[in-house]
Amino acid sequence: MYTEKVMDHFQNPRNVGEIENASGTGTVGNAKCGDIMRIYLDIDENQVIRDVKFKTFGCGAAVATSSMATEMVKGKTVQEAMEVTNKAVMEALDGLPPVKVHCSLLAEEAIHAALWDYAQKNGITIEGLEKPKSDISDHDEEEEY
Repeated sequence: MYTEKVMDHFQNPRNVGEIENASGTGTVGNAKCGDIMRIYLDIDENQVIRDVKFKTFGCGAAVATSSMATEMVKGKTVQEAMEVTNKAVMEALDGLPPVKVHCSLLAEEAIHAALWDYAQKNGITIEGLEKPKSDISDHDEEEEY
């Protein structure tokens, strides 16, 4: 059911924890399944993500997508992090079962929520970034996947 990469990121998650005084923190959840994901970003003066951590309460797929998403944005610029989509996270994990696709959307939204927090704290606008929803179960699922 799960790919080797999903199992690896679930059993050996990367970047678990939190960053004190993070440049940006984003928390999103899905009320329908109960998953909650929080991403912490440490962004330097050149808008490069120096460090990223996560805390996730949820299923194995939620942990795996959090772990993979943090790996995908670490060392990237804010604008490059904006390009990390739920589809990119799923591809990096060699796929997810259809009933777990929402976990990859949580990862994308948590990154965007942390970037939104960073932008708000610094009085800047990040191109293409919209105010995040705190509960992704509000999204129209047909449109999102």
